[in-house]
Amino acid sequence: MPKANSNGIQLHYEDTGSGIPIVFVHEFAGDYRSWEHQLRALSSRYRCISYSARGYHPSDVPEDPAAYGQDIQVDDLRGLLDALGIDKAHICGLSMGSYTTLLFGLKYPERTRSLTIAGSGYGSGGNREEFHASVQAMSEKMLQSGMAAIAENYTLSPQRVQLQNKSPRAWEEFRRQFDEHSAMGSAYTLRGVQMKRPSVTELGDQMAKMTVPALILLGDEDDPGMEGSIFMKRHIPRAGFEVFARSGHAINLEEPERFNRALLDFITAVDAGRWEARDPRAKIGL
Repeated sequence: MPKANSNGIQLHYEDTGSGIPIVFVHEFAGDYRSWEHQLRALSSRYRCISYSARGYHPSDVPEDPAAYGQDIQVDDLRGLLDALGIDKAHICGLSMGSYTTLLFGLKYPERTRSLTIAGSGYGSGGNREEFHASVQAMSEKMLQSGMAAIAENYTLSPQRVQLQNKSPRAWEEFRRQFDEHSAMGSAYTLRGVQMKRPSVTELGDQMAKMTVPALILLGDEDDPGMEGSIFMKRHIPRAGFEVFARSGHAINLEEPERFNRALLDFITAVDAGRWEARDPRAKIGL
């Protein structure tokens, strides 16, 4: 079982294919297995890497709550690239992983070929206090009663039921893998990463200076991510924005073929030098 030492933590990873690397960063409810559709489809052209973040088996699950944080996740990703001898990569993240992807591009643009930011923006609009209270309550329930105590409501939330509607088999696999996660690692991730990460609306000045190409992907039924995703489109000079019709949060699982095509078209354009910044005189009709 391959593992890489990143900042003193052993991170499990899958590495397949050859060529220009793409690194996939999973969401809170996922792990390295969440990207299997993408690894199968894209590894014939690219070196594809997925990994489990700290707190997610088979990676290490630190027992110290202070070992979890958004900045830590960003630096773990850098450490993984270092351990695998990768100078620069396309980075693709979903939800929690999309925040890590965005912040990695802001902090380490020299290590970044492109950013694919999918299912992003949670906790960036509306009532932040309500969002934080919800996260705190869920983490407490996990620590007290385990993953099964929240699995039913979480995996069938308004932004996730679309996966069950489209593919009951894929949803069953998603639910099973969610149940297998460490309750401690998940709870500390909620508290250290989700609760303390910045709103994307606080990063406008930094995003405006970003030169890295970016693709923002969102399901049209993933309402909590809409405000933050539009904000990123408006502020990142080389950003594109694609909305998946009748889709929820986990669009890489719901619509794998469309997701793969969007990602492939994007990184192909980037590698060919055909993903330019928009004309600053143009108005964004969003």
